[in-house]
Amino acid sequence: MSPLQELLADVPQQGRVRWLGIRPSAHAQMLELEAVEARREAGLTGDHARPGPRNARQVTLIQWEHLAVISALLGRTPDQPITPQDLRRNIAISGINLFSLKNRRFQIGQAVLETTGWCQPCARLEQRLGRGAFQATRGHGGITARVLQSGIIRLNDDLCVEPL
Repeated sequence: MSPLQELLADVPQQGRVRWLGIRPSAHAQMLELEAVEARREAGLTGDHARPGPRNARQVTLIQWEHLAVISALLGRTPDQPITPQDLRRNIAISGINLFSLKNRRFQIGQAVLETTGWCQPCARLEQRLGRGAFQATRGHGGITARVLQSGIIRLNDDLCVEPL
């Protein structure tokens, strides 16, 4: 293994669930939860994401620390921060760089997920959050994942990266 491969394989940080939510339908308001069931090949119970093994966007995760960056780029004041609901993400994680999970499996609570890609901002952000929201979110939108092993995910659960 090359030195770069060793660095990429070693993820000593551990994340923590700071927020959970589902979208009952495509344009419905997000519902904030304390716990949710992640179902293999189906995503989160009650979320509108299309089930099936080919769906790479069963679950969306965002870096908790990036919410402050997006808020700052949009000129938001501390009393009007951008939230995971605003960006329509399912899980907000603190304490670990989500981009370090590229091509990795990880456990949150009882569930095991696999990163499937980057979560790009959608054009509707401009309508919901105002001019500049699309550009402010680029590179900060989080990741997409699929559920490999069903289980319950709760607020404050740890995110642990599985070894390669």
